[in-house]
Amino acid sequence: MKKVLYWLLAIVITLAAVIYQRKTGPTYDKKLPVEVNNTSYEVKLVRSIEIGSNTEVKLAIDDKNINARLFYKQFLSNDPYQSVDFVYKEKPVDSYLMNKVFNITEEKGWFAPVPEQPAAGKIQYYIEITDDTGTTAYSKESLVVIRFKGAVPSSILAPHIFFMFFAMLLGNLAGIMAVFRHQRYKFYTTVTLVTLLIGGMILGPMVQLHAFGEAWAGVPFAWDLTDNKTLVAFIFWILAFVMNRKKERPVFTIVASIVMLIVYSIPHSMYGSQLDPETGEIIQGWIQLFIF
Repeated sequence: MKKVLYWLLAIVITLAAVIYQRKTGPTYDKKLPVEVNNTSYEVKLVRSIEIGSNTEVKLAIDDKNINARLFYKQFLSNDPYQSVDFVYKEKPVDSYLMNKVFNITEEKGWFAPVPEQPAAGKIQYYIEITDDTGTTAYSKESLVVIRFKGAVPSSILAPHIFFMFFAMLLGNLAGIMAVFRHQRYKFYTTVTLVTLLIGGMILGPMVQLHAFGEAWAGVPFAWDLTDNKTLVAFIFWILAFVMNRKKERPVFTIVASIVMLIVYSIPHSMYGSQLDPETGEIIQGWIQLFIF
């Protein structure tokens, strides 16, 4: 019975960390409340676009009696802002999952194009909406940043996500078992190390290579936070594995588990690959994290 409770606690901790990541990650859509003609909406402003896909910013506002405009320029450049009008469209949704499972066949709203950038290139933008009450600027003081990325094959991305999620689940389980000195904590320490090796140290660089053209941008070559935090977690799990091989030392597994939890709590891609528009080189830079 205790083992079941350990699993349940590990699952709860892992899901909480995943939810936190999705709410804080700087490449997930930015949720923005807007008031248009006395009606409240929550729009999602795009912050990550795949090269070769639909390069548009969408305002999910089903009201044709407004005008909206997008202001944009290259991230952190001294260039003046360019602008483009949003256009109201009703577009078909070409997705088996959305069509058959969720019964969603079309999307309505206002769309404005942004110029496609090379991998790791960024665009910063804000919007203005004009309704019967006047014109309101949104995110002008806290700009939204889009990072462009290359397409990652699902055969690489899917197992990467699975192994990273599974590694955290097993790491939490190993840490909990180590706290209560359950005899299986050493086994789950080993399995955590293996899954993290596959998901973070093998598949992770493959994802990075497809998305941004750099397989490894962590130390000693650069300071990509995603790569570096994965490396830190991996080192601590190596230490936990080695220190528990011939003798039970649960404290090392507990520490590795805590380090992994901290690592997973750092927003994904917060200090990630960024294209220097002047040199064309991939560097590291902050992606905007906070809103309003």
